[in-house]
Amino acid sequence: MAAELKSTTEGSTMVLTLSNPGQRNALGPEIYAAGVEALEGAENSPEVRCVVITGEGEWFCAGGSLPRLAANRQREPQAQADSIDALHGWIDAIRTFPKPVVAAVEGAAAGAGFSLALACDFVVAARRAVFAASYSKVGLSPDGGLSWQLGRTVPRQLASEWLMLGGRIDAERLHALGLVNELADAGRALETALALAQRLAQGAPNALASIKELLAEAPSTSIEAQMLREREHFVRNLHHPNAGIGIAAFLDKRAPRYE
Repeated sequence: MAAELKSTTEGSTMVLTLSNPGQRNALGPEIYAAGVEALEGAENSPEVRCVVITGEGEWFCAGGSLPRLAANRQREPQAQADSIDALHGWIDAIRTFPKPVVAAVEGAAAGAGFSLALACDFVVAARRAVFAASYSKVGLSPDGGLSWQLGRTVPRQLASEWLMLGGRIDAERLHALGLVNELADAGRALETALALAQRLAQGAPNALASIKELLAEAPSTSIEAQMLREREHFVRNLHHPNAGIGIAAFLDKRAPRYE
């Protein structure tokens, strides 16, 4: 069965399901293109407030397909470069998408699957889920922004251990380190992620988009420049209709209903 990215809707949440169960939901160019297309559609849909990415069956994602990588060794290097560019295009689309994206991880997230999970704004994982940066075990180095993510979220020695040794990291350890937001019982990661998405959908979309943009810019920006950007976003959001809705609801002690 060919790999595909299935798209369904649960209330105001778009659910994107990696479907390649014969290869543990391994990724490929067809998935990357479908992911970018799905996010473009979701960005332009006011009905979609949040996106959840999950895997079909018992795995989240095994990363890249090793048979495909082996075949690409017989082709010109540009073939693999183009494939990685497509992966990075999807990762970048997730990072710049103006609405929250939640990863719902069951089983394992390995290689580029680990990269994909960390590219999301939130990670919900089953307690027995495992993560692995297994590249070095097959003589490869990371892609999908994984070295960037780990280089900024954990100490260098820990990132070196995970990337150079390629061992399994359990979800509870990542939760303790702050890389996983919520733990769920086995088989309930998607359910828990959808509940989180429902909570996020109650927020003001413009404010959440500003927060996501500011957080993305912060690591490469001076505090002076960042505070100028905060001022710009704050003033713009204050004059958005949602600020009026939110302030009035708070003063009236009722739940807001944002546009």
